[in-house]
Amino acid sequence: MRDKTRINEKAHQLIRLTTEFCEQHLDDEYEQLCEKLIRKMSRKRTVPFLSGRVEIWAAAIIHALGSINFLFDPNFEPYVGTADISDYFGTSKSTVSQKAKVINDMFKMGYCDKEFSTTHMQKKATRFSI
Repeated sequence: MRDKTRINEKAHQLIRLTTEFCEQHLDDEYEQLCEKLIRKMSRKRTVPFLSGRVEIWAAAIIHALGSINFLFDPNFEPYVGTADISDYFGTSKSTVSQKAKVINDMFKMGYCDKEFSTTHMQKKATRFSI
């Protein structure tokens, strides 16, 4: 039972941190995707965010979602650079990138991901699929 309490506490911290970032820099859809991903991570047998700084995981969650939704491309809206995410959370870009890769690999997340793509990305994928 103690682990569930710890998982819930960390999940709530992550949700709070990602929500604050999304409210300031992104949008409601990213906020919802972050929470969905955090809740899914908290159900894993080995919960990855139990070790390490919560700020690193918050930044990595946003980075993981952003990498499959072209968040880092200035031609898309919303746009946020990787340095902006790391600066906001006071984390290293390389550490955040490594944790984001762990998340992407864990859930096999990629472009046009049905579960974690934004509505805009899903529409683009539908337009180009055969």
